[in-house]
Amino acid sequence: MPESQYRGRIEVSSTAIASIVNEAVRTCYGVVGVAPKDLVTGIANVLSRDSKRGIDVHVEDGEITIDVYVIIEYGTRIAAVARSVMNVVKFSVERALGIPVAEVNVHVERLHISDAD
Repeated sequence: MPESQYRGRIEVSSTAIASIVNEAVRTCYGVVGVAPKDLVTGIANVLSRDSKRGIDVHVEDGEITIDVYVIIEYGTRIAAVARSVMNVVKFSVERALGIPVAEVNVHVERLHISDAD
């Protein structure tokens, strides 16, 4: 059936997009994890055990904007890790959805210092 004969629409929720983002972020070198953007969100996520706690997705007028709040390993180049997160997230979401991502904003919330023992 040619594409022009399909009727209806496909909607992808912000939560589904956040799942894609979460998986992409977990693959990035230097990223320890995602962090809640504020105390209220952190408490709510501890109670709900939501794995997308440090990811905000906004879809407006067909454009996707993503904010990712990350914890980065101390000793890595923060700017390089953040750029990597931007690129990997953008590529993963666009590949999965076929929709261009307008912005990926990376917020470094904390640095993780590993035990040197």
